[in-house]
Amino acid sequence: MATARRTRTVAAEPRRVWDLIEDPHHFPRWWPGVTRMEAVEQERWTQVFVTQKGRPVRVDFRLLESKPPDGVATAGTRSWEQELIGSPFERVLREAVTEIRLEPADQGTRVTIEQRQKLRGYSRGLGGLMLRRATRKRLEEALDGLESACG
Repeated sequence: MATARRTRTVAAEPRRVWDLIEDPHHFPRWWPGVTRMEAVEQERWTQVFVTQKGRPVRVDFRLLESKPPDGVATAGTRSWEQELIGSPFERVLREAVTEIRLEPADQGTRVTIEQRQKLRGYSRGLGGLMLRRATRKRLEEALDGLESACG
């Protein structure tokens, strides 16, 4: 399993950060590469990315858990998984889960984003190392986006 995790303190209250991550409509504001959202429901949504050649790629997700921060001292957690069956990603990935944890911190909110991806077939060997490296970069960009969106 390729697991990548990044943590940063964002200079915003946990509720402000939560408002961004809880509403899938906000993904284009902070998640790297998302150009728009489609079919957004409470527990399912589709992110649309655009390839370097300008082709749209739709990626479907399903909510797993959503526990908002309660007050000043309580952490919040939100996690979702990519729906792989019937998608082009099914050939490479067995599972792809993203989890965000928010914890109150002295200077704002400690945000931890973790992605766990189980690879299939030939991808499991060296692919795991390459995937972790690319995923860490994407998670850093997501944290940059959250900082920017929180102002």
